[in-house]
Amino acid sequence: MPKKQHQIDASILANTHLQGEYFRLDLNAPEIARDARPGQFIHLQVPDLEHRILRRPFSIFDTDPQSGRLSIVYKTVGEGTFKLSTCVAGQNVNLIGPLGIGFTEPTGNQRSILVAGGFGCAATFLFAKRAAIKPVVLIGGRSSIDILLQDEYKALGCDLRISTDDGTLGHKGLVTDLLKVALKEMPGALVASCGPNPMLKAVGNIDENAEISLEQPMCCGVGACFACVIKLKDDNDDGWRFARSCMEGPVFKAHKVWWD
Repeated sequence: MPKKQHQIDASILANTHLQGEYFRLDLNAPEIARDARPGQFIHLQVPDLEHRILRRPFSIFDTDPQSGRLSIVYKTVGEGTFKLSTCVAGQNVNLIGPLGIGFTEPTGNQRSILVAGGFGCAATFLFAKRAAIKPVVLIGGRSSIDILLQDEYKALGCDLRISTDDGTLGHKGLVTDLLKVALKEMPGALVASCGPNPMLKAVGNIDENAEISLEQPMCCGVGACFACVIKLKDDNDDGWRFARSCMEGPVFKAHKVWWD
Protein backbone atom coordinates (compact mmCIF):
# COMPACT_ATOMS: atom_id res chain seq x y z
CA MET A 1 0.00 0.00 0.00
CA PRO A 2 1.20 3.53 -0.71
CA LYS A 3 1.68 5.68 2.36
CA LYS A 4 -0.93 8.22 1.30
CA GLN A 5 -3.95 8.17 -0.98
CA HIS A 6 -6.11 11.08 -2.00
CA GLN A 7 -9.45 11.51 -3.75
CA ILE A 8 -9.58 14.89 -5.45
CA ASP A 9 -11.24 16.84 -8.24
CA ALA A 10 -8.32 17.71 -10.50
CA SER A 11 -8.45 20.45 -13.10
CA ILE A 12 -7.25 19.55 -16.59
CA LEU A 13 -4.26 21.69 -17.59
CA ALA A 14 -3.82 20.21 -21.08
CA ASN A 15 -4.98 17.22 -23.10
CA THR A 16 -2.46 16.82 -25.92
CA HIS A 17 -2.52 14.47 -28.89
CA LEU A 18 0.92 12.86 -29.15
CA GLN A 19 0.67 10.59 -32.21
CA GLY A 20 -1.62 7.92 -33.58
CA GLU A 21 -4.04 6.90 -30.83
CA TYR A 22 -1.91 8.27 -27.98
CA PHE A 23 -2.60 11.30 -25.79
CA ARG A 24 -1.00 13.05 -22.82
CA LEU A 25 -3.22 14.42 -20.04
CA ASP A 26 -1.80 17.02 -17.62
CA LEU A 27 -3.72 17.61 -14.40
CA ASN A 28 -3.48 19.93 -11.44
CA ALA A 29 -3.31 17.36 -8.63
CA PRO A 30 -0.81 18.63 -6.04
CA GLU A 31 -1.53 16.05 -3.34
CA ILE A 32 -1.01 13.10 -5.68
CA ALA A 33 1.94 14.74 -7.45
CA ARG A 34 3.64 15.19 -4.09
CA ASP A 35 3.23 11.59 -2.91
CA ALA A 36 3.48 9.58 -6.15
CA ARG A 37 6.28 7.07 -6.67
CA PRO A 38 7.52 5.44 -9.90
CA GLY A 39 5.26 2.61 -11.02
CA GLN A 40 2.16 3.70 -9.11
CA PHE A 41 -1.14 4.54 -10.77
CA ILE A 42 -4.29 6.61 -10.42
CA HIS A 43 -7.95 5.68 -10.81
CA LEU A 44 -9.78 8.28 -12.90
CA GLN A 45 -13.50 8.89 -13.35
CA VAL A 46 -14.08 9.96 -16.95
CA PRO A 47 -16.49 12.95 -17.05
CA ASP A 48 -19.96 12.62 -18.57
CA LEU A 49 -20.07 8.83 -18.49
CA GLU A 50 -22.84 8.55 -15.91
CA HIS A 51 -23.80 5.08 -17.13
CA ARG A 52 -20.28 3.83 -16.43
CA ILE A 53 -19.65 3.76 -12.69
CA LEU A 54 -16.22 2.16 -12.89
CA ARG A 55 -13.06 4.22 -12.95
CA ARG A 56 -10.13 3.71 -15.31
CA PRO A 57 -6.61 2.93 -14.04
CA PHE A 58 -3.73 4.89 -15.57
CA SER A 59 -0.03 4.64 -14.80
CA ILE A 60 1.51 7.85 -13.51
CA PHE A 61 3.77 9.18 -16.26
CA ASP A 62 5.27 12.30 -14.70
CA THR A 63 4.89 14.64 -11.76
CA ASP A 64 6.05 18.11 -10.80
CA PRO A 65 5.53 18.36 -7.03
CA GLN A 66 6.43 22.07 -7.02
CA SER A 67 3.70 23.09 -9.46
CA GLY A 68 1.32 20.25 -8.56
CA ARG A 69 1.22 18.86 -12.08
CA LEU A 70 0.41 15.17 -12.58
CA SER A 71 0.61 13.63 -16.06
CA ILE A 72 -0.59 10.40 -17.65
CA VAL A 73 -0.28 8.98 -21.16
CA TYR A 74 -3.21 7.01 -22.55
CA LYS A 75 -4.34 5.26 -25.71
CA THR A 76 -7.87 5.55 -27.10
CA VAL A 77 -9.11 1.96 -27.08
CA GLY A 78 -12.75 2.18 -25.93
CA GLU A 79 -15.62 4.44 -24.99
CA GLY A 80 -13.98 5.74 -21.82
CA THR A 81 -10.66 6.76 -23.34
CA PHE A 82 -12.33 8.15 -26.47
CA LYS A 83 -14.45 10.34 -24.20
CA LEU A 84 -11.37 11.32 -22.20
CA SER A 85 -9.65 12.45 -25.41
CA THR A 86 -12.40 15.06 -25.92
CA CYS A 87 -11.89 16.69 -22.52
CA VAL A 88 -10.42 20.19 -22.53
CA ALA A 89 -8.42 22.43 -20.23
CA GLY A 90 -10.47 23.71 -17.32
CA GLN A 91 -12.65 20.62 -16.94
CA ASN A 92 -12.43 18.66 -13.70
CA VAL A 93 -11.88 14.93 -13.36
CA ASN A 94 -12.10 12.96 -10.13
CA LEU A 95 -8.98 11.01 -9.20
CA ILE A 96 -7.95 8.52 -6.54
CA GLY A 97 -4.24 8.02 -6.00
CA PRO A 98 -1.44 7.34 -5.81
CA LEU A 99 -2.32 3.63 -5.76
CA GLY A 100 -0.37 0.39 -5.74
CA ILE A 101 3.19 -0.68 -5.09
CA GLY A 102 5.69 0.77 -7.54
CA PHE A 103 9.24 0.03 -8.64
CA THR A 104 12.23 -0.25 -6.33
CA GLU A 105 14.34 2.82 -7.03
CA PRO A 106 18.11 2.44 -7.49
CA THR A 107 20.38 3.63 -4.71
CA GLY A 108 23.89 5.01 -4.78
CA ASN A 109 25.79 4.01 -7.91
CA GLN A 110 23.39 1.22 -8.88
CA ARG A 111 22.85 0.95 -12.64
CA SER A 112 19.43 0.26 -14.10
CA ILE A 113 17.75 -0.82 -17.32
CA LEU A 114 14.17 0.07 -18.21
CA VAL A 115 12.33 -2.18 -20.67
CA ALA A 116 9.05 -0.91 -22.12
CA GLY A 117 6.61 -2.22 -24.67
CA GLY A 118 4.43 0.36 -26.42
CA PHE A 119 3.14 3.03 -24.08
CA GLY A 120 4.47 1.04 -21.13
CA CYS A 121 7.26 3.61 -21.44
CA ALA A 122 4.94 6.04 -19.64
CA ALA A 123 4.98 3.89 -16.50
CA THR A 124 8.80 3.81 -16.36
CA PHE A 125 9.44 7.51 -17.05
CA LEU A 126 9.27 8.72 -13.45
CA PHE A 127 11.78 6.02 -12.51
CA ALA A 128 14.21 7.44 -15.08
CA LYS A 129 13.55 11.01 -14.00
CA ARG A 130 14.32 10.30 -10.34
CA ALA A 131 17.35 8.04 -10.89
CA ALA A 132 20.68 9.65 -9.97
CA ILE A 133 22.45 7.57 -12.63
CA LYS A 134 20.27 7.67 -15.71
CA PRO A 135 19.19 4.24 -16.92
CA VAL A 136 19.53 2.55 -20.25
CA VAL A 137 16.00 2.74 -21.70
CA LEU A 138 14.77 0.09 -24.12
CA ILE A 139 11.47 0.75 -25.89
CA GLY A 140 9.87 -1.69 -28.29
CA GLY A 141 6.76 -1.59 -30.44
CA ARG A 142 5.15 -3.10 -33.48
CA SER A 143 6.02 -0.08 -35.62
CA SER A 144 7.47 3.43 -35.32
CA ILE A 145 4.00 4.87 -34.55
CA ASP A 146 4.04 2.88 -31.29
CA ILE A 147 7.32 4.38 -30.05
CA LEU A 148 6.55 7.24 -27.67
CA LEU A 149 8.36 9.75 -25.47
CA GLN A 150 11.73 9.57 -27.21
CA ASP A 151 12.45 13.28 -26.73
CA GLU A 152 11.39 13.16 -23.08
CA TYR A 153 13.76 10.30 -22.24
CA LYS A 154 16.61 11.88 -24.22
CA ALA A 155 16.10 15.16 -22.36
CA LEU A 156 16.78 13.28 -19.11
CA GLY A 157 20.12 12.08 -20.48
CA CYS A 158 19.08 8.43 -20.81
CA ASP A 159 20.75 6.01 -23.21
CA LEU A 160 17.70 5.29 -25.39
CA ARG A 161 17.55 2.20 -27.59
CA ILE A 162 14.60 1.36 -29.83
CA SER A 163 13.27 -1.81 -31.45
CA THR A 164 10.31 -2.37 -33.76
CA ASP A 165 8.84 -5.58 -35.07
CA ASP A 166 8.74 -4.25 -38.63
CA GLY A 167 12.10 -2.46 -38.58
CA THR A 168 10.65 1.00 -39.22
CA LEU A 169 12.67 2.40 -36.30
CA GLY A 170 15.76 1.10 -34.53
CA HIS A 171 16.55 -2.59 -34.19
CA LYS A 172 14.31 -4.89 -36.19
CA GLY A 173 13.16 -7.47 -33.70
CA LEU A 174 12.12 -7.76 -30.08
CA VAL A 175 12.96 -5.35 -27.29
CA THR A 176 14.18 -8.35 -25.29
CA ASP A 177 16.97 -8.71 -27.87
CA LEU A 178 18.20 -5.32 -26.67
CA LEU A 179 17.84 -6.39 -23.03
CA LYS A 180 20.21 -9.32 -23.53
CA VAL A 181 22.83 -6.96 -24.96
CA ALA A 182 22.36 -4.38 -22.20
CA LEU A 183 22.74 -6.98 -19.44
CA LYS A 184 26.01 -8.15 -20.97
CA GLU A 185 27.20 -4.54 -20.81
CA MET A 186 25.91 -4.04 -17.25
CA PRO A 187 25.70 -7.37 -15.42
CA GLY A 188 23.73 -7.09 -12.21
CA ALA A 189 21.84 -3.96 -13.26
CA LEU A 190 18.38 -3.41 -11.78
CA VAL A 191 15.79 -4.20 -14.47
CA ALA A 192 12.33 -2.61 -14.40
CA SER A 193 9.75 -3.27 -17.09
CA CYS A 194 6.22 -2.44 -18.20
CA GLY A 195 4.35 -3.64 -21.26
CA PRO A 196 2.27 -6.51 -22.61
CA ASN A 197 2.31 -9.66 -20.48
CA PRO A 198 4.08 -11.84 -23.10
CA MET A 199 6.92 -9.33 -23.14
CA LEU A 200 7.06 -9.25 -19.34
CA LYS A 201 7.23 -13.04 -19.23
CA ALA A 202 10.15 -12.92 -21.68
CA VAL A 203 11.89 -10.28 -19.55
CA GLY A 204 11.52 -12.55 -16.52
CA ASN A 205 13.00 -15.47 -18.44
CA ILE A 206 16.08 -13.33 -19.11
CA ASP A 207 16.35 -11.83 -15.60
CA GLU A 208 14.28 -13.49 -12.88
CA ASN A 209 15.00 -10.60 -10.52
CA ALA A 210 13.49 -8.04 -12.87
CA GLU A 211 10.60 -5.98 -11.54
CA ILE A 212 7.62 -6.11 -13.90
CA SER A 213 4.48 -3.99 -13.92
CA LEU A 214 1.55 -6.19 -14.92
CA GLU A 215 -1.24 -4.81 -17.07
CA GLN A 216 -4.36 -6.19 -15.36
CA PRO A 217 -7.99 -5.09 -15.69
CA MET A 218 -8.97 -3.14 -12.56
CA CYS A 219 -12.46 -2.21 -11.44
CA CYS A 220 -12.05 -0.64 -8.01
CA GLY A 221 -8.31 -0.08 -7.64
CA VAL A 222 -8.45 -0.47 -3.86
CA GLY A 223 -8.61 -4.24 -3.35
CA ALA A 224 -12.37 -4.64 -2.87
CA CYS A 225 -13.51 -6.30 -6.11
CA PHE A 226 -10.81 -8.95 -6.75
CA ALA A 227 -11.05 -8.33 -10.53
CA CYS A 228 -7.30 -7.84 -10.91
CA VAL A 229 -6.03 -10.99 -9.18
CA ILE A 230 -2.95 -12.77 -10.52
CA LYS A 231 -1.19 -15.94 -9.46
CA LEU A 232 1.99 -15.69 -7.39
CA LYS A 233 4.26 -18.59 -6.48
CA ASP A 234 3.87 -19.62 -2.86
CA ASP A 235 5.08 -22.20 -0.32
CA ASN A 236 1.57 -23.54 0.33
CA ASP A 237 0.35 -26.97 -0.81
CA ASP A 238 -0.82 -25.66 -4.19
CA GLY A 239 2.45 -23.88 -4.90
CA TRP A 240 0.69 -20.61 -5.69
CA ARG A 241 -1.79 -18.07 -4.33
CA PHE A 242 -3.93 -15.27 -5.67
CA ALA A 243 -2.75 -11.68 -5.22
CA ARG A 244 -4.62 -8.47 -5.90
CA SER A 245 -2.57 -6.57 -8.44
CA CYS A 246 -3.87 -3.21 -7.27
CA MET A 247 -2.73 -3.87 -3.69
CA GLU A 248 0.39 -6.03 -3.88
CA GLY A 249 1.36 -4.69 -7.30
CA PRO A 250 1.11 -3.69 -10.06
CA VAL A 251 4.88 -4.20 -9.79
CA PHE A 252 6.11 -7.70 -8.90
CA LYS A 253 9.39 -9.58 -8.95
CA ALA A 254 9.37 -11.61 -12.15
CA HIS A 255 10.34 -14.85 -10.44
CA LYS A 256 7.30 -14.65 -8.16
CA VAL A 257 4.72 -14.55 -10.96
CA TRP A 258 2.99 -17.82 -11.85
CA TRP A 259 2.46 -17.75 -15.61
CA ASP A 260 -0.33 -20.04 -16.86
